[in-house]
Amino acid sequence: MTQAPSGKLRVVPLGGLGEIGLNCLVLDWNGYALAIDCGVMFPEPHMLGIDLVIPDLSYLEQFGDRFLGFVLTHGHEDHQGALPFALRTFSVPVYATPMAQGLVAERLKEHGLSAEFRVFRAGESWDLGPFSIEAIHVTHSLVDTVALAIRTPVGVVIHSGDFKFDQTPIDGKPSDLHRLAQYGELGVLLLLSDSTNAERPGHTPSERSLREPLAEIFAHTPGKVFFSTFASHIHRITQAIELSLAHGRRIAVVGRSLLNSIKIATQLRYLDCPASLLLDAKDLPSNESDRVTILTTGSQGEAMSALIRIAEGGHPQFTMGPGDAVILSSRVIPGNEKQISNLINHALRRGAEVYHSQNTPVHVSGHGSQEELKLFLRLCKPKFFVPIHGELRHLIAHRRIALELGIPPENTFLLENGKVLEIDAYGARETGRTTAGRVFVDGKGVGDVVEVVLRDRRHLSSDGLVLAVVVLDQQTGSVIAGPDLVSRGFLPEAGADLVMEQARQLVLDSLAELPLESRTDSQEVKEQVRRVLRRYFARTLDRRPVILPFVLEM
Repeated sequence: MTQAPSGKLRVVPLGGLGEIGLNCLVLDWNGYALAIDCGVMFPEPHMLGIDLVIPDLSYLEQFGDRFLGFVLTHGHEDHQGALPFALRTFSVPVYATPMAQGLVAERLKEHGLSAEFRVFRAGESWDLGPFSIEAIHVTHSLVDTVALAIRTPVGVVIHSGDFKFDQTPIDGKPSDLHRLAQYGELGVLLLLSDSTNAERPGHTPSERSLREPLAEIFAHTPGKVFFSTFASHIHRITQAIELSLAHGRRIAVVGRSLLNSIKIATQLRYLDCPASLLLDAKDLPSNESDRVTILTTGSQGEAMSALIRIAEGGHPQFTMGPGDAVILSSRVIPGNEKQISNLINHALRRGAEVYHSQNTPVHVSGHGSQEELKLFLRLCKPKFFVPIHGELRHLIAHRRIALELGIPPENTFLLENGKVLEIDAYGARETGRTTAGRVFVDGKGVGDVVEVVLRDRRHLSSDGLVLAVVVLDQQTGSVIAGPDLVSRGFLPEAGADLVMEQARQLVLDSLAELPLESRTDSQEVKEQVRRVLRRYFARTLDRRPVILPFVLEM
């Protein structure tokens, strides 16, 4: 009789559950841990001034040299973009496929960093402490994407990564359903599966389904074609290059991230982009013709992207006008709707035709819909199931699918970031919570902007600011000068004089009523000024600006 292993497998999501992006999940067996992915989330509209959001990885600090490394499922930013920040704290190997390794290395170079990479390919296996890992090829909107089969002392854990089951992929390499089914026959303890499209019925269309509508645009556009997609979407870029060749167009590439992706994919032979096909962007003013495709970043309408500057007429090398076509071949990232709308309006104002996912089939998702999620579950036949990668509504929808397929409710777990799932020989259970959350990156500052700072920024942006400067006699507390009131984002200059004069007089009257010991205490004076002004502006204008008193003593 085989003795049950002593120990517990802890499954700890640090990001990606309850949100889109920020993906990072830790497996911990008896104090040895690995992290699957380490991604960023792009700031939401209320995160004023924030550049990036990264996961709080402080949970990993307890493991010391028993933290074995980061294992990446693929190279998208929401799965690897936090590594330049994480690797400043954790000196561990990064396990990645060739394309992911190339993308991460470029990003690390921008930060003046390097890493110890262990490159693997789909179908390969390796040992990592108490874990044995196999990479299984799955299709997605990026080449070199894998699911992970992780053998642990208590059983096999399968992490789907991001996936869809494209049966006619551009590179001719469909997902390895056979290997997933083999694991299902051998027995899968736990499945962690992508939930992004769990609310979408049916199947996600194949990448190849875009060929015909894109070909129509390329064939019937008399002018230039501005083709914008995510820089890492090599299969989409491949289609744009092939259609350009078929219609006698040369190509200019604009955008550093796009140039880097094309360079890496070409070196790895995932992309065939003949040098003779490419125009140097700086040569376009003299070589510009109707038969040009301009591959560019900026499909999200980013303020400083090349595409928005071209559409606004402010780019030094490219112009847009009647007869041109703009193809926005990407999904709309939540929060970017307004800036994408602005981009479309600018392009239409120039006379160009604009094709996007709302009016033409120029984009398909890289994530599986409900029927693909069902197939993944049926192939793996897991004992336990945890939906990952998605907002709460996506996780709930995915859990509902698992229940429909017969997985017992007590064997499905709706985790949140920081919630701990423990699995041992006796079953699985939630066992509390550990440290998890969001860390804000603002310029060169990492983690120094906390929620209270964001709240102040939102307050400033909605209600404005009033500075109140008072000069006091240090001995008597009498007012020598002021209060001088200066406002920003609160009142227009015209018509503000009367309001500010009344506010100034109220401050003087209130300070005169303070006892001597209070008038000579600068903190007491500041609080009194703040109280008087806050009460006055709320009563007379129903506004609540940020009040910043400054007290100078002489």
